[in-house]
Amino acid sequence: MPEYLVIRLRAEDQPVQWLLADNTGTRRSGVSSGSLADAAIAAGDRPVIAMVPAVDILTTSVHMPVRSASKIRTALPFALEENLAQDVTDLHFAVGDRMDENRLAVAVVAHGRMAGWLERLSTAGIKPAILTAENQGLLKIPGTLSMLVDDEIIMFNNGGDEEFVMQNVQPSDVLVVAGQLGESQTEPGSTSGHAVIFCTPEKDQQLSHEWIALRHEMHSVDVNVLPDGAFPKLAVAIAAGNGINLLQGRYGQKTEYSALFRPWKMAAILLLVLSFVSIASKGLDYQRLLDEKAALQSQFMSEYRQLRPDDTREIIDPVSLVDSLKRAMGAATGPQIFLPSLRELGTAMAANSSAKIEAISYRAGVIDLRLTAPDVATLDRIQNSVSSSGRFSATIQSTDQVADKINGRIQIRESGL
Repeated sequence: MPEYLVIRLRAEDQPVQWLLADNTGTRRSGVSSGSLADAAIAAGDRPVIAMVPAVDILTTSVHMPVRSASKIRTALPFALEENLAQDVTDLHFAVGDRMDENRLAVAVVAHGRMAGWLERLSTAGIKPAILTAENQGLLKIPGTLSMLVDDEIIMFNNGGDEEFVMQNVQPSDVLVVAGQLGESQTEPGSTSGHAVIFCTPEKDQQLSHEWIALRHEMHSVDVNVLPDGAFPKLAVAIAAGNGINLLQGRYGQKTEYSALFRPWKMAAILLLVLSFVSIASKGLDYQRLLDEKAALQSQFMSEYRQLRPDDTREIIDPVSLVDSLKRAMGAATGPQIFLPSLRELGTAMAANSSAKIEAISYRAGVIDLRLTAPDVATLDRIQNSVSSSGRFSATIQSTDQVADKINGRIQIRESGL
């Protein structure tokens, strides 16, 4: 199973954190911290996932019924323009999974931020496979309000299409903004729902009174303490495939075709050589045939000039000329039809000795027979026997009953005529 090095980027003057995790969401190492150069050494040949500060990224959803990727990229800036403080030309839009009711998960970040993160990683020799906001590691649980308190940042999602990050506020303030507490509640005075909160042991102690107050306001509040901090929880969820990869569009990974074709280099060279040899061989054969044609044509013209010294015209079709000469000399030019057709007829009559030929005529390649037979079936067998050769076609032209005999006429001609 793929194993990733997951790196959490903070401000440039702060050390980064990293750990190993696989795509099943299993943590494979403890948390380490240091410089990006140290993280690059720890990565080795493993693919790298970079988690970037969630406060710099807007994660939201938008109604987007179109399915074409190019149309989505074109429409997204206009669909979100009214909710953004910056000009859309300064922003990068990344698309996530499609949700219910044709809503599409979207992440929006300034191009300047993207360029800064990628430059820091590139300087350390790191080319990430995935770049995503750290709050994408807070899994969405349907019907549950999820919060993660990390230092002065609180990450929130409602289990559906609403998620955001706030700084320097209390968990109750986040729930008010989400419409779960205070005047924004749908039914004032009623308990609000289920909340699952994750925090460090230090924050658990600092906010103990906040938890007591929330338990009076909410249906239930479940506080989970993270002894190793927020990073491991977020990292394993992102390694398992949760979140929107910001490396799309202009930041998407370019396919290195040279690397793809490198294993096939020798086979391609051999195929090219074989193709060249084959074409050269066919070219030589063609040239040889042209030379033979020229030699035969020269020989024919030499002999023809001896027969017709006065004919100086260019001969385009020697075959037609020879046929013309044969006709002038009274020789037959067509294929032999009569004798082969008689052989087929003789074979058919020998197999049906009860039939008798009364008359036979041949004209223009067609044989007409008049014969007698004990029944029509005998005539039919003679017809089929002649036709079975494939070269000739026999057809019964007529039949007449005379006493106890059948008078019939059969016509034989070459097949295809």
